[in-house]
Amino acid sequence: MTGAGPTGDELVAMLAALANPLRLRIVAQLAGGRDYVSHLAREIGISRPLLHMHLQRLEAAGLVVGSLELSEDGKAMKYYEVTAFDLHLTAPALAEAVQTLTRSDPEKGPAPKEQP
Repeated sequence: MTGAGPTGDELVAMLAALANPLRLRIVAQLAGGRDYVSHLAREIGISRPLLHMHLQRLEAAGLVVGSLELSEDGKAMKYYEVTAFDLHLTAPALAEAVQTLTRSDPEKGPAPKEQP
């Protein structure tokens, strides 16, 4: 993210990631502190594969970050934590973000070049 606020593309990714109730629950749980995948899955009540899918989406949007660590018994454990993000949505902020959009729809790829 930029210092002034998210770009249009970043904002679209963030809002799309947060538009899912499970992902909101994940962010809320991680707001209390970092956690490892197995424990987080148990706390939220979903399978680890489903949690991984949602964590990947949140990580791609820059809302959480994961790190791999070794436990005392040598097992690899993936920990996640919330990044320092601050979304303050106002009409002027949205208008500013729209000026930096590079894709009309992130799922469909780059927008065609506009004709003058």
